[in-house]
Amino acid sequence: MARAKKFDEDAVLLKAMKLFWEQGYEKTSIQDLVTHTGIHKGSMYDTFGDKKSLYIKALKRYSEMNDQSIKRLRTEPHSTKEAIRSLFDMAVRLREELPDGCFIVNTAVELAKHDAESKEWVITEWDRLELLMYDLIVAGQQSGELSNTLNAEWLSQYFNNALIGIRVMVKSITDRDKLQHIIDMNMSILD
Repeated sequence: MARAKKFDEDAVLLKAMKLFWEQGYEKTSIQDLVTHTGIHKGSMYDTFGDKKSLYIKALKRYSEMNDQSIKRLRTEPHSTKEAIRSLFDMAVRLREELPDGCFIVNTAVELAKHDAESKEWVITEWDRLELLMYDLIVAGQQSGELSNTLNAEWLSQYFNNALIGIRVMVKSITDRDKLQHIIDMNMSILD
């Protein structure tokens, strides 16, 4: 008879995600995961599979967290400029509960070139973000907030790239004013 699990799977997954996010896939050992999550190695393998399976599940969990932010941006009343700026602000604000930067960006840099499954997650997440930007820009054009002469597809690609860049910079730049100036410059393209 199987024993009942004595841990919250989602809480363990979040701890593993944060550790992978902070240290990267290669630097994080199974022993690091066991120590950080507080569960036994056997329980980890039984519940999440091997290290790679756990990493992919952590990417999925990160994607679910992003879904919540995307849904909020699509449903809450706001201007297009406010919505896009909020994406940048989320990337640079100090977050005590999560590491700086972006788990997807880290995955792109570390694994995407050599691991097809990781690359697929990166592309999917970046495509979703680009589509969100596109939808926001089109909505801004339809409402008259943004000029119809702006190419919505190109702008969505531009803002997606700029947001990825900010997510990289926030890992090493502690000068939040500098990051805010960069955001302001990016936003000025909509004026």
